[in-house]
Amino acid sequence: MSFEVHRRFLLRYLKDGQRVLEIGAGPGRFTTVLAEHGAHIVVTDVSPVQLHLNEVNVAAAGAQHTVEARHTLDVRDTSRFPDASFDIVLAYGGPLSYTFGQEHEALTGLLRIVKPTGAVIASVMSLWGSWRARFPEATQLGLRHGTDVTDAVIRTGDLRHVPGMTHVCRLFTWQQLTTLVTECGGEILAGSASNWASLEDPAVLADLERSPQLWDRFLTHETAACAVSGARDGGTHIILATRRRPPSL
Repeated sequence: MSFEVHRRFLLRYLKDGQRVLEIGAGPGRFTTVLAEHGAHIVVTDVSPVQLHLNEVNVAAAGAQHTVEARHTLDVRDTSRFPDASFDIVLAYGGPLSYTFGQEHEALTGLLRIVKPTGAVIASVMSLWGSWRARFPEATQLGLRHGTDVTDAVIRTGDLRHVPGMTHVCRLFTWQQLTTLVTECGGEILAGSASNWASLEDPAVLADLERSPQLWDRFLTHETAACAVSGARDGGTHIILATRRRPPSL
């Protein structure tokens, strides 16, 4: 479900022949989507291991010819790329959630390298949606470590406050994300949650998925619901499209 919501959001901006920088490409799930729609792709990831997996999987899909290059890259430093180099900069998988205090530098860099007519499309981990999705775990966490741990995470979005947490990242609210975009010189084009109604009963979802017609209808409704402004904090991720704010006349 999360993949499908992300994919449909991306396809609103993707056109044949565009040059795309993929940040945090991982093993290639969205690299192949970009390839299927005629993109010329520069693939990057902070992990050489993930870059190797990306090459293997993209080659197996017969899409290696769409990849211009692969680079080890941290989202916080895109200085190797000239201004306005790409039609789309895609940062799915939450790279901005791992910048820990350098969100402004990272997003400003992404906006710099996208064309004025292009878009930065990114996802981050959602504070309120993650709390909603993992409420029983969060409650147990508070009981084990005291409510101050839960309060600290909700106040800052920083999972490093959780003792023993191995997977740490920054969780955002939609308001924090829109403020970040504005402070970095961008403007919001669109936003969406990921996994809104689909956070409910997994058994019901499994029944829907067995029927292609019902599943497609649910995907359509879920995608529409996720895009409503009041729902953007309600999923596990927040997706946004942004571009550089045009200079004032």
